[in-house]
Amino acid sequence: MAIDISEAIHQLSRDRGMSEELILRTIENTILAAYKRRYGNIDNAIVRINEEQEVSIYAKKKIVDGVYDPVSEIDLEEAQALNPDADIGDEILIEVDPKEFDRISVQSAKQTAHQSIREIQKDSLYSEYKNKVGEIIIGYYQRERNGTIYVDLGKIEGILPKKYQSPRESYRVNDRIKALINEVNKTPAGLQVVLSRTHTDFVRAIFELEVPEIYDKTVEIHRIVREPGYRTKLAVYSNRDDVDPVGACVGLKGVRIQAIIKELEGEKIDILKYDPDPRRFIKNALSPAEVRDVIVLDEGKHQALAVVSESQLSLAIGKQGLNVRLANRLVDWAIDVKTDAQFEEMDIAAESRRAVSELFGDAEGFGDELSRISELPGVDPLIAQTLQEKGLDFIEDFLALSPKEVSEFKGITTEQFEALHKLIEENVEIVEEDEKVKQSEAALSSAGKVSEDEQATHEEIPPELEAYECPECGAHITVDMTSCPNCGIGLSFEYEDE
Repeated sequence: MAIDISEAIHQLSRDRGMSEELILRTIENTILAAYKRRYGNIDNAIVRINEEQEVSIYAKKKIVDGVYDPVSEIDLEEAQALNPDADIGDEILIEVDPKEFDRISVQSAKQTAHQSIREIQKDSLYSEYKNKVGEIIIGYYQRERNGTIYVDLGKIEGILPKKYQSPRESYRVNDRIKALINEVNKTPAGLQVVLSRTHTDFVRAIFELEVPEIYDKTVEIHRIVREPGYRTKLAVYSNRDDVDPVGACVGLKGVRIQAIIKELEGEKIDILKYDPDPRRFIKNALSPAEVRDVIVLDEGKHQALAVVSESQLSLAIGKQGLNVRLANRLVDWAIDVKTDAQFEEMDIAAESRRAVSELFGDAEGFGDELSRISELPGVDPLIAQTLQEKGLDFIEDFLALSPKEVSEFKGITTEQFEALHKLIEENVEIVEEDEKVKQSEAALSSAGKVSEDEQATHEEIPPELEAYECPECGAHITVDMTSCPNCGIGLSFEYEDE
């Protein structure tokens, strides 16, 4: 007896979102379950479904002369009544009327069917929503329990936990909720879809919906940091020179950014341009504050100092330090914000001071190392010119002057010499060489390499008359001196036998 259930299959497929193939397989398992409940096993049961989706069940029986097992055997006379060509040892299919199944068998089959449909539906929904993790979905507020909001997503109910809700937001029944699919889990109670409105990827997905340039990768998001409900900072860059990344996100007259702010219930959003140069990136990250300069204190440890005017200090730090805290996370640097007055009071190393001078524009052409007196930041141009006319253009030559030469120098006072020494100490790192190397070099002619004859002549000079350089200040000294006449450092001389 065939059962036409095609209409029921179509209806079930539409309502549950299941494929007809899966439904037919479920029906087959259901009928086999009823057969097993009625006859004890399904070894000889066969279910057939034709193209018209008519379902039939057959019992395969062996033809014997004397039946011992009615479930799997049939007498020869009964078999020949169905098929005259039947003979002992053959197998024959006997159609089973579903009406022969008792109530208990039918009930068992129904339970199997419901369980199979639930499992299939759960697997189908899991596969569908698992592929949507990280995407935006729209649902409607259903109810709230212990702070968790239950959202109707159509096919399934999602949950929006308290920790994933913005503190700015409140909902009522049937309110529309747009959220990010954060997690999809299988649980004994069914499929669990966890939603979020606080994740940074929620802001990223909103921008992809509102800004076509981000969706098509013309403009890309470098990083997003967020304090949900209060402020979000977004660093963007463009893959095309003719597209302004910040302008594309803001939109004409701010229409795009206003739509995003409205979706986030008024949360403040700072859109800034990403820059591979950490100094410029830090300056951009502290927006909306205007930063005068950024000084890198320790590049290895990612420590930097941002200098702002007094009026911009509170804006740069933000309420309860929120702005600078988000900027730290955005650029992954530890940023200390100081005013101009606070910066002037700080004791910064000479290397940092040189960087500051370069940033402030006090020394044009300022390089990694200073070699000329005229390059010193803040040097008196007249003094530099006077020294240059005397052949003392380089700092090294100036430091080599002896006290006697300084006292006899015309055009520059002793006070000006001392001021220039102090300026050099603040801006130039002087690396002292090994004392023995200096003594060996001092024994050579100051004009450069000497010939063998000159060297032989030089070796004949008594040791007490040989001229050396002070290892501390570079002044001329002789072996009979116990202290440097220029800097006062104690002196001792050692000789090695060749």
